Amino acid sequence: MDATTACAGMPTLPLHTTRLALRPVEPEDAERISVLAGDWEVARFTTNIPHPLSASEATDFIAGARTGMAEETALVLVLIEKRTREPIGLVGIEWDRERNHGELGYWLGRAHWSQGFASEAVTALLGFIFETVGLQGIVALACVDNKASRRVLEKLGFTWTGCAEYPAPARERVLTMDRFELSRADWQAASQRIRPVILVAAAALVDPEGRILVAQRPEGKHMAGLWEFPGGKVNPDETPEAALIRELREELDIDIMESCLAPLTFASHGYEDFHLLMPVFACRVWQGTPRPMEGQALQWVRPNRLGDLPMPPADVPLVALIRDLL
Repeated sequence: MDATTACAGMPTLPLHTTRLALRPVEPEDAERISVLAGDWEVARFTTNIPHPLSASEATDFIAGARTGMAEETALVLVLIEKRTREPIGLVGIEWDRERNHGELGYWLGRAHWSQGFASEAVTALLGFIFETVGLQGIVALACVDNKASRRVLEKLGFTWTGCAEYPAPARERVLTMDRFELSRADWQAASQRIRPVILVAAAALVDPEGRILVAQRPEGKHMAGLWEFPGGKVNPDETPEAALIRELREELDIDIMESCLAPLTFASHGYEDFHLLMPVFACRVWQGTPRPMEGQALQWVRPNRLGDLPMPPADVPLVALIRDLL
């Protein structure tokens, strides 16, 4: 099976999200998998990943995964970050044909944690599994001290059903795991529910050299480390322009006149628990020198280099638009 071939009876892979391509695991992925999953901070939350993980062990795992895919009892996909074209983790489901239920598993390389990649990948896989494979339910396990994995599952609609001890062959002991379940009916209901719309205003600040200012989300915030266009949430009593003027004063210590804000484009993106609507304004004139007031890093970037930066899913589609419009 190659990267563009589906399991028998399944449509063509890979699956695509805003930032990822999910394709079937291949033998040449062994070395990269051994590096990413061989990290103890990754392996320690799993039951079956040896530590350290050799390339030959990764090769054996891939062979087993491909056998399961050929027999249509499993689907194991590599997460390829579109920006770098590099593998960053795995997501997969094994299922029981008689019970028509499966078990979800996933992991990410440590450098890619807390950036929304797990939710993005699992969301795509769930849609594929429920709509195409037709499973009626999925179980997922998470170590009780793996809070990040718990949050991913809860945001995606999984219900906690209790915790118990499970054998962990790679750890040579048992692990206490939280057990989560998601039915096809609950997934369909969740996918159809109306999420609250959050209105955010952002700015493409352009300096005399034509560079654009971007800010890096600081540690402690959701999606820390990602770069975004400065701005913030619009309060109920504000216009997007007024909110942006306020946010840029608070975040960057600069003053902007509303007449200096030119509507440029907008982003509309559905996250797990809300829908983001973000008008983006171009601005070339302001008073003061932008400086980080909230612990964020700043950098001026040429429009044609914006795509080199890791960004939140909502910001990614803006890059080409802003590059072409400015």
